[in-house]
Amino acid sequence: MIELPCFYSLSSPWAYFMGPRLQDIVRRHRVRLVLKPYDFQVVVPKTGGVPLRTRPQPRRSYHDLELDRWRRHLGMPMVLKPKYYPEVVTDPDWNKRPGWTVIAAQMRGLDALRLSHALLRALWAEERDTAQADVRRSIADENGLPGAELVAAETSEPVQALYRQYSAEAERLGVFGAPTFVLEGERFWGQDRLDFLDRALERIGARDAEGAAAQ
Repeated sequence: MIELPCFYSLSSPWAYFMGPRLQDIVRRHRVRLVLKPYDFQVVVPKTGGVPLRTRPQPRRSYHDLELDRWRRHLGMPMVLKPKYYPEVVTDPDWNKRPGWTVIAAQMRGLDALRLSHALLRALWAEERDTAQADVRRSIADENGLPGAELVAAETSEPVQALYRQYSAEAERLGVFGAPTFVLEGERFWGQDRLDFLDRALERIGARDAEGAAAQ
């Protein structure tokens, strides 16, 4: 089975947009998706990315324009200025905690992609504060997952070790944005590259099928 790592942040609007189409790609190609939330604020400045809050105003306003275009194109609800996306960060872990919840779910073999999309939807479309433990617990419960168990595991050493590992991998691979997929060493940055990822998976699937037939 092909493994498909996805490096991203649980505060990324582009990661929210990817959810339904990524689910379709994973289903059709039967890949093993590995969600890898990473420390965006630490890694991205080292790899050449420019975090939104540090961009000049013209780029920030264009970011809003693009979000509006994509929400209308995809037909997905989105609040362009969500209540709980802080303009000034006072809690450095605010967007890390939902990532830890996703890692905890994935470690248990649960539907981490479903949980991930629900957390992103809560932030970007439902005006819910995913930095709060009770909100994350409720979102997990609403999606048939053990919310209390997952939230309790967030700060456990196994979860934190994987978060550090994913962050180190992201830096080593040159990941400078979210979401970024890495397929056989090739990077695909952004939800607007999902079509290219889809085609690459088709080529790899055909190659592998041809190799198996030749044996």
